[in-house]
Amino acid sequence: MTENADLANVPEAMHVPKKRSRVPVVWIVPIVAALVGVGIVVQKYLNEGPTIRITFLSAEGIEAEKTLIKFKDVEIGKVMHVNLTDNHTKILVTAKMEKSAEGMLDNDARFWLVKPQVSLSGVSGLSTILSGNQIGFEPGTSKEKRRDFVALEAPPPIMRDRPGREFVLRADTLGSLGLGSPVYYRRLDVGDVIAFNLAKDGRSMDIRIFVNAPHDKFVTPDTRFWEASGIDASLGADGLSLRTASVTALISGGISFETPSSGPAAEAAPNTAFTLFKDRTTALAPPQKDIRRFVLRFRESVRGLSVGAPVQFLGMTIGEVTDVGLEYKGEAFRPRVEIATYSYRFMEHLDKKALAMQKAQTLGERMDVLGRLVVDKGLRAQLRTGSLVSGQLFVAVDYFPDAPKAKIDMTQDPPEFPVVQGDLADLEEKVKNIVAKIDTVPVEEIGKELKKTLETLNRTLARVEGETLPEAKKTLEDLRRAVTAAERVLASTDNTLLGPDAPAQQELRDALKEIARAARGIGVLADYLERNPETLLRGKNKENP
Repeated sequence: MTENADLANVPEAMHVPKKRSRVPVVWIVPIVAALVGVGIVVQKYLNEGPTIRITFLSAEGIEAEKTLIKFKDVEIGKVMHVNLTDNHTKILVTAKMEKSAEGMLDNDARFWLVKPQVSLSGVSGLSTILSGNQIGFEPGTSKEKRRDFVALEAPPPIMRDRPGREFVLRADTLGSLGLGSPVYYRRLDVGDVIAFNLAKDGRSMDIRIFVNAPHDKFVTPDTRFWEASGIDASLGADGLSLRTASVTALISGGISFETPSSGPAAEAAPNTAFTLFKDRTTALAPPQKDIRRFVLRFRESVRGLSVGAPVQFLGMTIGEVTDVGLEYKGEAFRPRVEIATYSYRFMEHLDKKALAMQKAQTLGERMDVLGRLVVDKGLRAQLRTGSLVSGQLFVAVDYFPDAPKAKIDMTQDPPEFPVVQGDLADLEEKVKNIVAKIDTVPVEEIGKELKKTLETLNRTLARVEGETLPEAKKTLEDLRRAVTAAERVLASTDNTLLGPDAPAQQELRDALKEIARAARGIGVLADYLERNPETLLRGKNKENP
């Protein structure tokens, strides 16, 4: 029993199978390599920039895997594919951007093609001559992200980070201005023209300019802009004066601006609209206020009179012509001219005492004075020639005491100002009267009578020349022979009877001198009659002395 009990307490051996590894050791290396590869892919994906698409009008100079996208000369992307759009009208460029540029791909980001360009504002894109065209980029300011863009047709005129302000100028025509035309302030280049387009009404041009900082602070709401294009020539008492802003402005046009000295003023807000004047004189002229308009009804041609022609009072400009047209009145058409006069221009020429009186008077009182001048002093408007070369006319207001009486009806709008006929029209009328009188002269009958008279005269002169001149020549020859004989007698006479101091000798000399003078007179008479035989009939005149 004891032996069996001991055997019962002996542990029983059991077979435990050996545990095997699920993954063989040989697979550890591939798994680790795969994990590393996945890590690299993930890392590359996390560090890779976005893919964008840009639409161009043409693929000029753009090549896949070669053309770069740059921002401030730093590479931020590369073109991967160049394809046509679905409608085959444009070019679709697919580009891979750097991770650092992802935050700049805003909704208003801009792309454009950079290539060599030469313009009046400078030379750009020279680096692309060797490296090929590239795509320029400018980040936007929007918070909304975007991946599809439409490229600009041309590089932007200014970058968003360029310090300064934009302004709008309104003009009737573009003139000689263009993109890149300079903007001057006191002959200093401070900006340029960046864009232009027709206004919405199609009757004017909107020209956008950019003024660089810090010069943009000189643009105030009262600033005046004018064209500085070409050559400003003027002919005055001091001679010919030529002015131009610069050679660039002479070729491509330009704009100048200045602010009248009226004290400090606030800076103009960006995109403020200004009027672009034709020249500096017009731009800096005082504001046109206290305007008085009149209508002039001439009875003569107004050819050469145009809108803008000056209105002068005693040679000083006080207004301008605002309209030239026709009106139908009295069953006939006749010229109708409207003028505008400005009190400030008239007051510029007054002395201090007269200026004080002018300021003290009301507009109605001044009109009464004008009416009295018209009635009592004969104040009238007249067309006069401003240039004999161009034939341009202007309106002159002057005194004509002999003019017929006239009045101004101030109740009309505008009132009619009395006129007189111009000097040129008066001269034409006098010439017409002279021509009319000449037409009444019987020229044909006078010509026939004159022809008959000349024929009679020719016959008479021929007869006189044949009869009178031979007799005069014969007398002259006889006189010369007498003088010669007298000289021989004197030579042979004894000196004792007719010596140098003898009275007979002296008297003989005097007689011979008289005979010689008479002979010379007869000779002159004979020569004259030979040249002018008609003198025997008409006598001696002043033309043939």
